[in-house]
Amino acid sequence: MSAKRLRAGKVGRPHGLDGSFHVRDPTPSLLDEGAQVVVGGRDRTIVRRAGDDQRPIVRLGDCEDREAAEALRGEALMVPRAEAPELEEDEWWEEDLVGCQVRDGEEIVGTVRRLLGLPSVDVLEVARGEGEADLLVPLVSDAVRSVDVGRQLIDVDLRFLGGH
Repeated sequence: MSAKRLRAGKVGRPHGLDGSFHVRDPTPSLLDEGAQVVVGGRDRTIVRRAGDDQRPIVRLGDCEDREAAEALRGEALMVPRAEAPELEEDEWWEEDLVGCQVRDGEEIVGTVRRLLGLPSVDVLEVARGEGEADLLVPLVSDAVRSVDVGRQLIDVDLRFLGGH
């Protein structure tokens, strides 16, 4: 849990003429109207939120026209961790999972490369050893026995995943 900021998405293409833009790779719970975000090294406020959770559209308080939105394109939208909503039990921020060592008991499986949001479930993309294909681990209790973000350790059941 070392990340001081959480990634809420990336500024995508402008939407309309008022400075609104699409958010790429969004974390919807961090994109509420009124939320404080850091974009391009500056603190900003989300003053408009439209679209849906898969394709949110936002406008920042100091982004008044299409050109201003275009100038931010590709920039990360970062939210201070202290401003983030509380998570439920068995929920984690992507920043806390990336880099965790994945094991099956004492056997080292690999390292979490990223979290992928698939239509039915989020999955961990686990980088394995040299020459081995990445492993996709669904975040379901049958596949993941435990997550300890403090120790950066995730215990999985390879037999459930078809690995043994």
